[in-house]
Amino acid sequence: MDSSQLPYANLVDIAGLIRTKQISPVEVTAAMLERIEALQPRLHAYVTVTADQAMAQAKAAEAEIMSGRYRGPLHGVPIGLKDLCFTKGVKTTGGMAIYADYVPDEDGTVPARLTAAGAVTLGKLKMTEGAYAEHHPTVQAPLNPWNPAHWAGSSSSGSGVATAAGLCYGSIGSDTGGSIRFPSLMNNVTGLKPTWGRVSRHGSFVLSDTLDHLGPMTRCAADAAVMLHAIAGEDDRDPTTLLAPVPDYLGAVQAAGVFGARGLRIGIDRDYNTKDVDPRVVELTEAAAAVLASLGAELVEVEFPDSQSVLESWVAFCAYETAHVHRETYPSRRDEYGPTLAGFIDIGLAQGPLDLAAMAIERDRFKGRLARLFRKVDLVLIPGLFLPGPSLERLALGDPSELTRLLKYTAPLDVSGSPTITLPCGFSDIGVPVGFQLVGPHLSEQTLLCAGHAFQQATDWHTRHPEL
Repeated sequence: MDSSQLPYANLVDIAGLIRTKQISPVEVTAAMLERIEALQPRLHAYVTVTADQAMAQAKAAEAEIMSGRYRGPLHGVPIGLKDLCFTKGVKTTGGMAIYADYVPDEDGTVPARLTAAGAVTLGKLKMTEGAYAEHHPTVQAPLNPWNPAHWAGSSSSGSGVATAAGLCYGSIGSDTGGSIRFPSLMNNVTGLKPTWGRVSRHGSFVLSDTLDHLGPMTRCAADAAVMLHAIAGEDDRDPTTLLAPVPDYLGAVQAAGVFGARGLRIGIDRDYNTKDVDPRVVELTEAAAAVLASLGAELVEVEFPDSQSVLESWVAFCAYETAHVHRETYPSRRDEYGPTLAGFIDIGLAQGPLDLAAMAIERDRFKGRLARLFRKVDLVLIPGLFLPGPSLERLALGDPSELTRLLKYTAPLDVSGSPTITLPCGFSDIGVPVGFQLVGPHLSEQTLLCAGHAFQQATDWHTRHPEL
């Protein structure tokens, strides 16, 4: 592989080169750290770069591999962690000023499992304050490598930027209202939001206990399969984790190949997918559906369950749970909070018990309606955003209705805990990436990954990279 291609290689390809000793973990890690040093001043993806630790891990991985102790496709591969994942001996801030100097004394479950798989951790990736909507005022937000005048996504913005810009071979994001999917869409990467409970949240900062998901952000579906396999599974330290066994996701993806969508019934609600949606997004979403149909999927007209009430209540319910999370530091340390997170917590504190009961009831009803839809189809295809990624100027206008419109295709699926895969499918007229989502019933990650991989075998959108 040419050295110029190294930063944008897929994780699976790098793993193959490492396994066959065509390249060493030390060489790959050194090259990645050099690239971070060159591009970090422009893109601001990392909050902490752990260069010494990464090189030590790379040397240990190289020694193990040379002695025949190969752990699998993450062994010796450099990745990045969103800064809400607790890392022993390394600052973990959650994007918050109040935790600017917090150093955990143990790894969270996700970092521990990645380390056990042999991954090399390059550092901690920037995120919005408390994993909500905006970065703390003292933080330079990551910049979109495709167009710095456009949104980089929220709250896993650092993960999206680093993965897209070739500053890691995969990263961990979190999703409470769309924060794996938004930065994946905006940065032209593949995001996998697992079923709620499929991945342990032990040892991570919380935004909303019943809505938070952790998952991989990578350059392709096969790479997401590798990372998900490493981090998924039950964890006694997180009693909300599911007890279902973890399949060999990569093996299934590779076995299915381009046939991964064949025979799948994919539901499409064209009214839901087009109402108040930018024509370019409609065009590219329809084109993606046509590709899946050409690969053997059956497109089925369906009616997506009415999600308006859970969409409208997402802010209040999430804010209430966020207020609970921050009860020991808010409002006692309010001055250390940024205005957006503080305002969000205030919304939570203002909720009444009857309103919360009504929202909880509606959540369960929506979950039930969506579960019944999957009696008719295997997956559902929907947009990721109603428009090609918004400009920073547009977001700065602060239109209250804009948040609800942005969350239309994402937040309801956090409420339902449904797994989704976000896939690149084209670009806007000004070169901003556009993507779509496939949604499945609980624990359908293998089906999602196989369908996503098949789509990516037939298209090349995910292989496009920003010019840096």
